[in-house]
Amino acid sequence: MAVKINMENPKTGEHLHGFYGFSWTTFFFGCIPALFRKDFKTFIGVFIILLILALVTMGIGSTVAMIVWAFMYNKYYTTNLIKRGFQFAGTHTENELASSKLGLTLNPDNCKTFTQNTPTSQIIS
Repeated sequence: MAVKINMENPKTGEHLHGFYGFSWTTFFFGCIPALFRKDFKTFIGVFIILLILALVTMGIGSTVAMIVWAFMYNKYYTTNLIKRGFQFAGTHTENELASSKLGLTLNPDNCKTFTQNTPTSQIIS
């Protein structure tokens, strides 16, 4: 099941939801979720691939591709948001969980709540 994570682009102030986990909407509706998320390039690319696979394999190949794509799409979408300048904007715990599920390391560029921990040996009383 997909989990939402708040995302924010600090340059534009735009707020979106990122997702991680299995995408049931992609499983049942193929490329349509990309269209609703305004991910037009992905929508067109996946639509063409599914159409070609459906024609060549009488529907079996596109069904298999939709199952595989359902496991991949949320991670693909959210990492592309980060590449476009968005940052995780949930609580720090939510951001840590999302980044670990997506295979990312939190840093000041991709996380709004990131703080650099100062080693205790450098703290002056």
